[in-house]
Amino acid sequence: MTESLIAPLSALEKGVPGHVSSMRLADVGAQAWELLREDVPLPAAIIRSQALHHNSAWMRSFLTQCGAEIAPHGKTTMSPQLFDIQLADGAWAITVATTHQLQVARQFGFKRIVLANQLVGRSAIDYVVHELATDPQFDFFCLVDDPSNVSVLAARVRETGLSRPLNVLVELGYSGGRTGCRTVAQALALAREIRATGGALALAGIEGFEGLMRASTNAETLSLVEAFLSKVVELAEVCAAEDLFDSATVLLSAGGSSFFDIVAKRLARAATGRPSMVLLRSGCYLTHDASLYVRAMEAMRERNPELATFDGGLRPALEIWAYVQSRPEAGKAIIGFGKRDASYDDLPVALSWYRPGGGMPSPLAVPAGHKVTRLNDQHCHLEIPEESPLRVGDMMGFGISHPCLTFDKWRVIHLVDDAFRITGSIRTYF
Repeated sequence: MTESLIAPLSALEKGVPGHVSSMRLADVGAQAWELLREDVPLPAAIIRSQALHHNSAWMRSFLTQCGAEIAPHGKTTMSPQLFDIQLADGAWAITVATTHQLQVARQFGFKRIVLANQLVGRSAIDYVVHELATDPQFDFFCLVDDPSNVSVLAARVRETGLSRPLNVLVELGYSGGRTGCRTVAQALALAREIRATGGALALAGIEGFEGLMRASTNAETLSLVEAFLSKVVELAEVCAAEDLFDSATVLLSAGGSSFFDIVAKRLARAATGRPSMVLLRSGCYLTHDASLYVRAMEAMRERNPELATFDGGLRPALEIWAYVQSRPEAGKAIIGFGKRDASYDDLPVALSWYRPGGGMPSPLAVPAGHKVTRLNDQHCHLEIPEESPLRVGDMMGFGISHPCLTFDKWRVIHLVDDAFRITGSIRTYF
């Protein structure tokens, strides 16, 4: 990662003290700031460092056990500092979803990138072709699901005289889903068109995305996922039978954070007759959450107890801390954060509270009966028991759901140890 590109901290950022005019991120730890001592303004986003590194190591152990690789989705955090942690723990590549995210990854020097979308539009295509032409070490892959896109990409590769092919994966989708060819036959025809480009494009593998599949029960959802992955395997096998793959190792990839255990197991069964790599793209595992992915982990534990529980499972690492702003009614408190600070597809979960100067050695668990009922832009409505100990000025920590949609609300997030001492900060680039 190119450290010189990381902008210094200043009071222009949420969660940064007002006296800071310009400070290198590398110097944050030396300030000896402490969250509970109120050294930073709230609301602030924090990452529990111990949980973060535990989750990264957990995924490394999981991948070793199941024989898969990972290209974690960078869109979750958009933090090159966190990308570095993932790569240090063995990630094969970084995945991105947009041209902007790709440009950020390239600016910070990342060499192997998967664009989990079609490469569409002159500016985006020309950017990728230029990067491939000027950096022999740049290893790039994108998805295709449409013949017209294949034609445009192949034509641009030829026009620019690029000396190596553009690596693509045929994307298989499903009816009512997001992107991807809707049938194996349609995807096979597309793979044949890639071969017909005469080397402008190279078929590197098959890809699908199962993360949005939902049914009325976990068992029914699992059946949908299994059936879809079976079609991904079928497509890979028929492409191999026709010798349509151009790479020595066939990539077989699927991308959600809810079913990666099923993906690893099912795709490993593909009989392509050549070396293959199962490539997961989960991104949310790194910080996990307190709601959506807790439920996903519970479902994983039910279907696969050994994999879900080894090394203690994943731990929530990302929290929002804020002050009790008002106690306007006996059964209500208003907390000083809102939709501009946290995801709200599932509402935040009240985890802990602390009274500065109140003699508490550490935060306490929030008692039962405290529940977030809604969020405004800057206010959180917390339903509380009449006997709640909370009062104005108390600090509260909240777990979040769906980390992607909390990360994108913060340009600076503090790393804390178990005593809530701030040991560093990360930047995001959304």
